[in-house]
Amino acid sequence: MFQFSIINKIGQSIFLIQSTSYRSSHKAIIQNHTRFFALKPHHQRSLQADYVNDLAAGVDAFFLLFAGALVYFMQTGFAMLCAGSIRSKNVRNVLLWNLLDSCGGGLAFWAVGWAFAYGGQDDGSGPKTFIGNTDFFLMNGLPRMEEWFFQFAFACALSSIVAGTVAERCKMTAYLFYSSFLVGFVYPVAAHAFWSTNGFLSNTTSQPLFGSGAIDLAGSGPVHMVGGVTALVAAIILGPRIGRFYDDEGNALEEPGEIPPHSVTLQFLGTFALWFGWYGFNPGSVLKISSGNAGQIAALAAVNTTLGACAGAVSAMFTSTIVERRQTGEWTYDPVYTCNGCLTGLVAITAGCATVEPWAAVVIGIVAGWLYLLGSHILIKLRIDDAVDAIPVHMVGGAWGVISTGLFTTAELRKLAFGSDDHIGWFYEWGRGSGNFTLLGVQLIAILFIVGWTGVVMGIYFLIMKKLGMLRMDKIEELVGMDISRHKGAAYNENDNPRKEDIEELMSSRHGSKHGGSQSGKTP
Repeated sequence: MFQFSIINKIGQSIFLIQSTSYRSSHKAIIQNHTRFFALKPHHQRSLQADYVNDLAAGVDAFFLLFAGALVYFMQTGFAMLCAGSIRSKNVRNVLLWNLLDSCGGGLAFWAVGWAFAYGGQDDGSGPKTFIGNTDFFLMNGLPRMEEWFFQFAFACALSSIVAGTVAERCKMTAYLFYSSFLVGFVYPVAAHAFWSTNGFLSNTTSQPLFGSGAIDLAGSGPVHMVGGVTALVAAIILGPRIGRFYDDEGNALEEPGEIPPHSVTLQFLGTFALWFGWYGFNPGSVLKISSGNAGQIAALAAVNTTLGACAGAVSAMFTSTIVERRQTGEWTYDPVYTCNGCLTGLVAITAGCATVEPWAAVVIGIVAGWLYLLGSHILIKLRIDDAVDAIPVHMVGGAWGVISTGLFTTAELRKLAFGSDDHIGWFYEWGRGSGNFTLLGVQLIAILFIVGWTGVVMGIYFLIMKKLGMLRMDKIEELVGMDISRHKGAAYNENDNPRKEDIEELMSSRHGSKHGGSQSGKTP
């Protein structure tokens, strides 16, 4: 009786709210109540269940739209971080690139990207497919618009990863072409493999790979590794900026040339904006919020995201400080290493944010900070120029995220997030007395797939563009800067700065006033 009384109250509230929302008259409300209570009890319960399900669907749709907006805000972070990390003569150029990631990438994802990633998927009982084949141009109706928006934001974030690596020497048309190709084809194939119910790495299919499938909730692999591998291939084929490892005549420098960022302020603001957006990136990848379990998973993802970022930043900063102390005898604290360590921690926790304990998120972040520093050092040794260190942050951090998920995933959390605990993290498998390597093995296969697929396809694409003379800008344009060469002026209006002679006159005036009074006879 108590349960039935509660159901009656819910039914009354639903009818009252719905009627009020449509500004129905008091008479209409009474009629709705009369109709409802005229039904038999089992019909009432059925109708109430329909309303509850409809409400849950609306809440889930809003959750994805809100999370997608947070993910899209990461474009602001990428724009500021990239702009701050380069020289001021190319700021307009890189900001325009980040805008075009959304515009060109959005059109490519609408036309073919969504279809290649998720088109034609079923309940997971069908055959494995390499690529989707329906829903081109969103022509098959409007049932999943919130999912499209959320995935569009992901695709744009992926494209922006590469912008900083190739900044200051890549042609404008080359960037637009490869950005659209990456979002429209290369990334969707990786996303399909991991997240489509028909993907060969998916853990939601009826017959996952080796009975497990890969675990990557939000994209350490299919988003960040794909972007990082693309950045690596682009940097190698494009070559370094003039003055970084070679002079303007092509002669190797004995020591790498320093090209400092023009605005550490923008770098920090960009890092904060990216961290903020990650709270849509990771918790939003739960995709639903209308149940207690979904809310618990999303909350854990948010906590682990926070801890991974904190641990990565602290690890990178203090490790670099200790290394610098041993080399020079001085205590210094590098802000750029700290920012990038934070971002590497975020990248690394992205795969396992819903399946690892908070203490493991801290460990993952600490190791991510170390791996970032190691990766950045190796790039310099290999004379690979990466203006924003996107390669160690996203490729190295993403690979560690996929591997660490195969080490630290617990049975309880995997079952809560994905409905199965047959194969868990390798460290926990030893606790079961089995040493089962299945999950970690699948995670390693996933890494090999991403490196092979992305490296080969994007390598061929960049080599073709280079052969056609479409990839790298002219030497004189690089020396002058893209802002003046191609974008109608510098980002910062230096014409507003006072002339040197005016400053000298002011200082002379002030110097004279100390000895003979104010030149104008007025007090300041």
